[in-house]
Amino acid sequence: MAEADPGIFGALAAIPEVIVSGPEALDRQLRTADRPFIVRGLVSHWPLVEAGRQSARGARDYLLRRRRERPFTVSVGTPGSDGRLFYDHAMGMNFRTLRAKLPEIFAQIDALEGKADAPPIYLASIDMHEFFAGLHEANHVDLGDRGPLASIWIGTRTRIAAHNDIPDNLACVAVGRRRFTLFPREQFRNLYLGPVDNTPAGRAVSMVDFHDPDFSAHPRFRDALVHAQVAELEAGDALYIPAMWWHHVEGLEPFNVLVNYWWRETPRWLGQPQDALNHALLAIRDLPEDQKRYWRDMFDYYVFGNDEDVVAHIPENGRSILAPLTPESAGRIRAFLLRALSQ
Repeated sequence: MAEADPGIFGALAAIPEVIVSGPEALDRQLRTADRPFIVRGLVSHWPLVEAGRQSARGARDYLLRRRRERPFTVSVGTPGSDGRLFYDHAMGMNFRTLRAKLPEIFAQIDALEGKADAPPIYLASIDMHEFFAGLHEANHVDLGDRGPLASIWIGTRTRIAAHNDIPDNLACVAVGRRRFTLFPREQFRNLYLGPVDNTPAGRAVSMVDFHDPDFSAHPRFRDALVHAQVAELEAGDALYIPAMWWHHVEGLEPFNVLVNYWWRETPRWLGQPQDALNHALLAIRDLPEDQKRYWRDMFDYYVFGNDEDVVAHIPENGRSILAPLTPESAGRIRAFLLRALSQ
């Protein structure tokens, strides 16, 4: 029997794999890496992985025994969408967002299992500590002195459009299989990003359908594919995605669970770059060209250049927020912005 057409994925470079021998080796690998890498079997010892190897229902039962009694947020797509959670023709979303208890959600997954054209059901970025008791303690990666956000992603077959995240990311497949297609940060122009505000999950996404790319509408996507890397991860495998790398993610089995860890090397009290971009769209983008050139120079001077010449003529005790930021000076900037934006 002929194999299914691999589409664009068959010709892409493979994400490199590394071997780590324990938490210290993983820590060293993460501290020095500036490219994605895979660690096969990193979390194969997790009880959740072992439950999933028995059956998908066994994994669901394991999660149900550790749930907290509170509503979960779940996305339910449209039948026949091939698992793609994306925009509809009117640039709304092709899925509904609901709240329900986990037994109700899993009962719906049970009822639809094996049915053709079943709607995708997806619980995205669920905080493991807030929504489960003891789940993180029994299933986690030792990340040393990092303070990561630990999230769990649960769902049926899904396709999540290429997007990026500000933090570094260690993604661990616990149940099922996932395919990741990754692109370096600078490839955003070739991914044809959609709106920055109206998004499926808070981040701008590629408008390209990776399963059926329209190269006449998105010709530069061919250039992006030259730089792409791909991997299929089995239960127990982990993938490191550097901050702001673009990733297209697919759940390939009827039931899939991912646990991921997000962390930033910068202090938590620093602002979010996306907020600065949004404000620049509001305040700068539609100015006359000569004024935009001025503000581009100002950003280069104060933000991107930020060398000694910027402050050399100002006494050290008078440099205020032009000095290296502290939690206190960052708080002053935040308070100033809140006052300014509320007027």
